[in-house]
Amino acid sequence: MRRRNQPRRGHLQVSHLIAGLALIVSALAIAVPVGAHHSFGQYYLESDTLEIEGQVVEFQYKNPHTWIHVDAQDPFGRRVVYAAEWGSVSGLERQGVLKNTVKVGDRVRLWVSPNRNPTDNRVRLKRIQLPDGRTLGGQGRQQDR
Repeated sequence: MRRRNQPRRGHLQVSHLIAGLALIVSALAIAVPVGAHHSFGQYYLESDTLEIEGQVVEFQYKNPHTWIHVDAQDPFGRRVVYAAEWGSVSGLERQGVLKNTVKVGDRVRLWVSPNRNPTDNRVRLKRIQLPDGRTLGGQGRQQDR
């Protein structure tokens, strides 16, 4: 016999089921964005460095990462447009890099990690030398020459 104000057994099981599902959905909602942010080592050969010198053809100042597209020659002398992945806008701004720091037409020198896929021209920016001679690290930190 059921006492007064005591929940029925079926309602208790449904409540536990709903609470369990809510917990699973919450865990997935947290896990997906964390997994979406990649490790650079997953895509780039971090221990290798290529030096690229060329002309900026596009500068994408956006999050989650900025991109500098540079028309240059590959190690075999072929003309290639490299897409260099740089830091986030907020990280670069803290270091004084603004959307007008790099302009289309600028001649720059990049030190980059090559892509793990040799047919992919995306690279990770380690360091950049600007037309005025300043050298910045991959996250925008000014470096001593």
